[in-house]
Amino acid sequence: MHPLRWGPEIDMVPVPSASLLGLFMERQPELRRRLKRRLGSDDLVNDVMQETYLRVERMGNASGVARNPAGYLFRMALNVAADQRQIDSRYLSGEEIDELLHSADDALDPARIVHARLEVAALERALEDLSPRRQAILMAARVEEAPLQEIAARFGISVRMVGKELKKALEHCGERLDRRVVQRFGPGAGNES
Repeated sequence: MHPLRWGPEIDMVPVPSASLLGLFMERQPELRRRLKRRLGSDDLVNDVMQETYLRVERMGNASGVARNPAGYLFRMALNVAADQRQIDSRYLSGEEIDELLHSADDALDPARIVHARLEVAALERALEDLSPRRQAILMAARVEEAPLQEIAARFGISVRMVGKELKKALEHCGERLDRRVVQRFGPGAGNES
């Protein structure tokens, strides 16, 4: 089977391949311009031109080429471009490679999984120790990310009281998890609580 695709519009007639190679060399600037208009990418055009040259050269004394050799060369170059795009689609982009590398870094080993599960269990126990209101305020502030004003309205208390309840809840959970708690809002934000 011949490695080149033959379009239905191309009639096959014997033409010496040396003349096809000569035609390629002679019409290289025109072929390059047509490919540039069709493909858009200079890099792709350069790759296609090089591969097309190699294919024409490898044909040697092929038994037949097109009745319209210039059209045949252009069709061959377009087939090379299609092949190149198909090959390129199999490769990962730089973004995809970075994503894979970073996801490998984020992968948890069994020890980290066990540690994380133990911390979640300790947090659940710490939350159970809180009063229902304090637990609800903590969940509203940290899980729902509700504004303090909204939480105050929900519980019928002042914003300042919401801040105090939240601070006490965080301190309690921090002690249970042996973690330092940093205040994220109000006076002294950023300081340890």
